[in-house]
Amino acid sequence: MTSREQIAGARRVVVKIGSSSLTDAQGRLDAAAVRAIADQAAALGSRGAEVVIVSSGAIAAAIGPLGLPERPADVATQQAAAAVGQSLLAGAWSEAFAAHGTITGQVLLTESDVIRSETYLNVRTALEAMIALGVMPIINENDTTATHEIRFGDNDRLAALVAQLVGADLLVLLTDVDALYTAPPSEPGARRIGVVEDPDALEGVSVGSVGSKVGTGGMVTKLAAAQHAATTGTATILTAASRFAEAASGDDVGTFFPAHHGRRRSRLVWLRFATRGAGTLVVDEGAAEALRIRRRSLLPVGLVRVEGSFGAGVPVDVAGPDGAVIARGLVAYGSDDLRRMAGLPTGVLRTELGERFGRPAIHRDELVLLPAV
Repeated sequence: MTSREQIAGARRVVVKIGSSSLTDAQGRLDAAAVRAIADQAAALGSRGAEVVIVSSGAIAAAIGPLGLPERPADVATQQAAAAVGQSLLAGAWSEAFAAHGTITGQVLLTESDVIRSETYLNVRTALEAMIALGVMPIINENDTTATHEIRFGDNDRLAALVAQLVGADLLVLLTDVDALYTAPPSEPGARRIGVVEDPDALEGVSVGSVGSKVGTGGMVTKLAAAQHAATTGTATILTAASRFAEAASGDDVGTFFPAHHGRRRSRLVWLRFATRGAGTLVVDEGAAEALRIRRRSLLPVGLVRVEGSFGAGVPVDVAGPDGAVIARGLVAYGSDDLRRMAGLPTGVLRTELGERFGRPAIHRDELVLLPAV
């Protein structure tokens, strides 16, 4: 999908709603706001689109009922609030969609669900089955059990991953601003950016990084999600929740990010976007060049240092001599074995440690290069 004119024909749509769009000024869940989103999602369904909802708001929904003055800062209170708010949120969505004869199903995810390839595939299978049954998936991060180490960090990233998982045509990011602007919208002369064809076009644009007082995301996370979606074949429209109907009809509202490539749901796309390294392999300049320029496998002889503790078969980052991460791949050995193997030629490893140590540390087919940050 490369133009607004195609939006009305989207067959599968992921809609992400931020906390600030679902709560009132006191931080309580706004049932009317939930109904308004559900009404428009149902309208999309009536014209033949399959819709998946990624909903923030669990912690925010509990702020009022628990008598909290604001979103809690400590993890324990956040988890407790999420346990209360998640049931309130799920009930609100269920009631709103029941008015349209649609059954909802709650799906709570942590980052670990998509870091491991087998659970990543399980999530995809479950979502496809729900869609086939006519169930509206309501997806959120499992804030009750997620810790800092296993969090998505924000639901914008989660939404982009879900769009990739289900092969969505369109990702709709609903927030409390109506578009991306050349400067903060309150400033004189700020202009709406209607289309972002390429991230380089945003050079010089002032983008804030802080979300609302009830949410965790900001414009930076939304731009990252849009870029992820574009790379994996999903167009994105970013706009205010109040303009959802117009955006979904292809009207010239919000900011549109066209898909840049064909559909990509491969293991390498999963490695690049869905995972984080369980550790880091620091390599010498020769190995870094072999990876970047010649697209070779990573051999143990090029290893300088192994950081972290991990087992075989998990994603790890590969960093050059300067510490900058250049690639990510599925490692063939655990961290303890790699420390023994570091710097040794393949022939020596076979002789001294055994034949099974003659494989690359990361095979080139299990490795993806990462863009410079």
